[in-house]
Amino acid sequence: MPRRRRTVAQHARLRSPHPLGQLATLVAVAAVVAVVSVLGVVSYTAYDLTADFVDEAVVVQNQPPVPPDLGQLEGGVNMMVVGIDACEENLIALFGERCEGPDSEGRLNDVNILVHISDAPRKVTVVSFPRDLVFDAPACDTSEGGRFDGGYLQINELYTYGGLSCVITAISDMSGQQIQFGAMVTFGGVIEITNAIGGVEICLASDMRDENTGIDWEAGPRTIQGIEALQFLRTRYGVGGSDLARVSNQQQYMSRLARKLVSEEVLSNPATVLRLASTGLRNVTPTQSLTNPLTLVQVAQAVKDVPFEDIVFVQYPTVEAPSDRNRVAPNYSAAEVLWDALAANQAIEVTGDVSVNGGTVVADPTPAPDASPTEEAPPAEEVEPGTVDPVTGAVALPPSISGSSAAQQTCSAGVVN
Repeated sequence: MPRRRRTVAQHARLRSPHPLGQLATLVAVAAVVAVVSVLGVVSYTAYDLTADFVDEAVVVQNQPPVPPDLGQLEGGVNMMVVGIDACEENLIALFGERCEGPDSEGRLNDVNILVHISDAPRKVTVVSFPRDLVFDAPACDTSEGGRFDGGYLQINELYTYGGLSCVITAISDMSGQQIQFGAMVTFGGVIEITNAIGGVEICLASDMRDENTGIDWEAGPRTIQGIEALQFLRTRYGVGGSDLARVSNQQQYMSRLARKLVSEEVLSNPATVLRLASTGLRNVTPTQSLTNPLTLVQVAQAVKDVPFEDIVFVQYPTVEAPSDRNRVAPNYSAAEVLWDALAANQAIEVTGDVSVNGGTVVADPTPAPDASPTEEAPPAEEVEPGTVDPVTGAVALPPSISGSSAAQQTCSAGVVN
């Protein structure tokens, strides 16, 4: 029997969380609309502020060339967005033990997101790679001009060894995708970007408690920014203790962030747009391919009118790692269906759950008190992965690939800890 969607009433009274506890891990977040909006408006409103932005750009090994017109790129374009923890001087007090001892200089890429922008008709697919993913990383040129020999490791160690360049090289090797652009954002960057747009409203299906991040929130809608945004994005025990559930929870935030960024509340307010542009310049480190103002405008134009139903967030499919039951390994066969669909510029249909390990649930509109009960839909027929819908042309992804579209409203399941 298919799982019934859970109706979530968004009206509970909220109370403030406990003070932020020890931050052992940073989870930064960036979605295509966030990055493109931040960078795209730079070209219009803050061009004179871009000198440092360009100077800090990262050289990436074997980066594919970018033509003057992005419309000439067959197969669309890919952007790698990496969120790292960093012991930034003004935020060290928030990290506790993470910024003490011999490991304090390391920077872990705890968020790894591949954004695919298709050929026309434009579609956007956002693929999140779990931080607990272990695999055989290829050798790569580091961002500092050195060389990393590669080897079997956990994906969030890559930035420590080789910076943004090695992360992009490894994801390109794993996925078989050419990655034309890349960007990195830090702990402080998440705080600043959410503050710049006045916060993001998320949804909790039930109360959320997590001593590790200091969360003690009641069910219902909640607008979060600054430290609260990092508490929410970092929590794993607040959604059951699974890193895979945490990724699903982060995707709820990305979807709602996308909606906020393209809303009239942001785009019709020149002060907010300028603040967002200057904040992005200070907090995002790009690859050299992403520093051309014309390219930024073209990328922004390519995605600005994509319907929410065509912005899809999926989690890279995994299996239990043979070497460690607490880690996951790539499910290459399931992922191949996804990569083949993107290469063919086909729409994708998520047949798996909206989340892994129950991190989020679909928030159906609450029915009116006098509304008549509706009949439960019949069980959906199983569809062979890779099957193309004759009406929509969408490719059915394997059930092992979870995800949702920006058109769906999801809420954190909020398992109490």
